[in-house]
Amino acid sequence: MTPGQSILIKNADHDGRKVDIYIEGDTITRITPAGHHRQAAVGPRAGREIDACGMNVFPPFYNMHTHAAMTLLRGYADDKPLKEWLERYIWPVEATFTGSIVQAGVKLACLEMIKSGTVFFNDMYWRVPDALPVVRSMGLRAVMGVTFTDFLPDAEKEKNFRFIEEHAGGRNAAVTLSVAPHAVYTAGGKLLRRCAEVARRSNTMLHIHVSETRGEVEECMKRHGCTPVAYLDRIGFLGDDVVAAHAVHVTDGDIAILSRRGVTVAHCPVSNLKLSSGMAPVHKMLEAGCRVALGTDGCASNNNLDMREEMKTAALLAKAAGGACTLPANAALAMATRAGAEAARTDAGAIEEGRKADLILVRNDVPSMTPMYSPVSNWVYSAGSSLVDTVICNGRLLMQGRKVDGEADILLEARDIATRIAKNRK
Repeated sequence: MTPGQSILIKNADHDGRKVDIYIEGDTITRITPAGHHRQAAVGPRAGREIDACGMNVFPPFYNMHTHAAMTLLRGYADDKPLKEWLERYIWPVEATFTGSIVQAGVKLACLEMIKSGTVFFNDMYWRVPDALPVVRSMGLRAVMGVTFTDFLPDAEKEKNFRFIEEHAGGRNAAVTLSVAPHAVYTAGGKLLRRCAEVARRSNTMLHIHVSETRGEVEECMKRHGCTPVAYLDRIGFLGDDVVAAHAVHVTDGDIAILSRRGVTVAHCPVSNLKLSSGMAPVHKMLEAGCRVALGTDGCASNNNLDMREEMKTAALLAKAAGGACTLPANAALAMATRAGAEAARTDAGAIEEGRKADLILVRNDVPSMTPMYSPVSNWVYSAGSSLVDTVICNGRLLMQGRKVDGEADILLEARDIATRIAKNRK
């Protein structure tokens, strides 16, 4: 659909009532009782009408930590410890990735996210110049993290910094950049300070893995005499522009720092469980006033980009740690939607007049959504992402009736590349 075309969504279930939702350009301009458009002149005729009878409207998902191109490594090296998984399997095959392979992986990731109701992702990966046009063509919102490690040649680091300063695009752009030092164990203090300096000068986000494993924390304690969170705070890295991925092994003091600095924690429960990294103390973070959003991590360690699955897992893990009342359904939904939108400084994440037109239509005329005592409870605990029928991002229709333009070609290309990768696997 052409961006900016007006849309009328009719007969959607929302907060226990049937409504019509009007979208003009990239904004939800009006929400009225269903049928109101037939009795009153409430605005110009929509360029497109969608009958949402039998569907609930929800805010879509905002995936705050992933590695999109790694969809091509789904199932490539499962059931291994993190260090062995990275160093023996993932990093060697990633070293063979060309620009065209990264583009194919990003296309596949965008398709999977659209099909499961995600409209925004906060990425960290290599070859960002190759990935950017793909994301824009797929119509998603994204912050593409340009990754830095000490292992990069100095010339490559400088090239990346120049690219960020020249192409950041500002925080209001649908697809923009972030500065993404990988972690404290792969980026030293000098590089971390430079990353923070460039990000703040360019008005971009910072994205980093933090305290994902016990080994990372122990190494930081030996080298710096403090935890990774405390170390990042000491060097002036932390702020409300930082997304800290994982934050599994954090102390009460770390949590206080994260809260005080306004850091967004990207909680990745499924990946943390699969890699046996541990369970982040999310209930403590929320009690301390931290902003906690959700992320899937990459497909090589999850193994999907299904944020609805992530939302349910987060709620259940929080209850296991903090009690049955911890992280109720509405809070879990907010973590998967509004919290990410706020972190990205996008006026979305809720179905309200004046908000950006990001929304999904979810089928409710199926067994797993029946009965409907609480639409939010059903969506969090009992539904599946395959119930997502329609996805609108920034006022643009990306999927309707579960059909996405170009889907067959994207899948074919990904399968061809995976066949080549498998042939070269040792």
